[in-house]
Amino acid sequence: MFKIRLLVSALSLAGSMSVMAAEALPTTAPAPADNPTTAEKVALGKMLYHDPRLSSSGTVSCASCHNTMLGGEDNRGGSVGVGGQVGGRSAPTVWNAAFNKVQFWDGRAASLEEQAAGPVTNPIEMGMKSWNEVVKRLKSIEGYQQAFEKAFGKDSISKDTATKAIAAYERTLITPNSAFDRYVKGDKSAMTEQQVRGMNKAVGLGCTGCHSGPAFNGPGTFQKFPVNKNGYFEAQYGLSDDKGRAEDTGKKEDEHLWKVPTLRNVALTAPYFHNGKVKTLEKAVWLMGKLQLDKDLSDEDVADIVAFLNALTGEFPKQEMPRLPGMPGRTFN
Repeated sequence: MFKIRLLVSALSLAGSMSVMAAEALPTTAPAPADNPTTAEKVALGKMLYHDPRLSSSGTVSCASCHNTMLGGEDNRGGSVGVGGQVGGRSAPTVWNAAFNKVQFWDGRAASLEEQAAGPVTNPIEMGMKSWNEVVKRLKSIEGYQQAFEKAFGKDSISKDTATKAIAAYERTLITPNSAFDRYVKGDKSAMTEQQVRGMNKAVGLGCTGCHSGPAFNGPGTFQKFPVNKNGYFEAQYGLSDDKGRAEDTGKKEDEHLWKVPTLRNVALTAPYFHNGKVKTLEKAVWLMGKLQLDKDLSDEDVADIVAFLNALTGEFPKQEMPRLPGMPGRTFN
C-alpha cells in the first residue's frame, strides 16, 4: 500500500506542540482472504446494490439510502425505507467505507459482507422476510443466474455470495486525491492558507485523537458521544436519546458509544451526527468542540476547521448505472 507520511506540527491551545502523522488515502482497499476482488464480483455487486427488487416492495435498494451519485448517503436525518417508514439514524456514507474497521453507527457489523446482509431483512429498511426469500427471488431471474455463475461458479446464488459481491463493489468506492492528499504528498499549493490553518487547529484541539488515519476514522475504537452533557443542546438535538452501541449489546457500559465516522467528504454528508439533527457543518464543528472537548470555538476557529474539512473532499470515480437483469413477461411478486 502506497503511503506518504508527513509530520504536521501544530501549536495546541495550551501552547505546546502536537504532532499528527498524516497519510494520503490509499487508492485501493484490502479485501479479505475469502473474498478477493474480481471484476465479475464487482459487476454483480453493482447490480445487486442498485436493484430495488432486493426489497419487499421493489422500491428500495442499497443505493436509495447510500447514493453513489452524491456523498454516499441520502442527506436525510432518517432514511426512508419500505412503506415510507423512516429510520432513527442517519445513513452513513458508503464512500471509503472499505476503510472502516467496523460498520454501522454502532459497529455491530465487523465487515462489509456482514453489513450488506443487514438492511435487506430489516423491517424498516428493505423489509424482506428472510434471506431465503431473497435467494429464491434472485434464482428466478435468469440474468442473475448468469452473473452469479461468472462471479462464483454454477448454482452459486446464496446469501453468502450475494453479500460478498456487494462488498466487492463497495470496496471500489474510494475517493482519493483530495486537496489534503495532494498536500501531504508534497504539493504545498493544494490547500489554501485557511485550510492549513484549520488543519493545524484541528490537530491542536485534539480532533485527530479520534479522527486519525488516512480515512480520519480512527483504528476501529468506539467513542462516547456526547462526552459533556448539556441540557440545552439535548433539548435541541436529542443526542443522547439513542443509546448507541448498547442498543445492540445490551450492556450499560456501551451506552452512547459510537463508531468514529470518517471525515472524508464530510462536507457533502449533511445533516450530521447519528440522528441527523444538526443541519450544517459549521454547527456540527462547534458542537463537537463544546460537547467533546469542552471548548467554546470562535467563529474564526469554526470557519478555519470547516475549510480544512472541505479539503478532505476527494475525487469520485465515475459511476455508470448497471443494466439490471430483466424478468420478461412477469413481475417479481
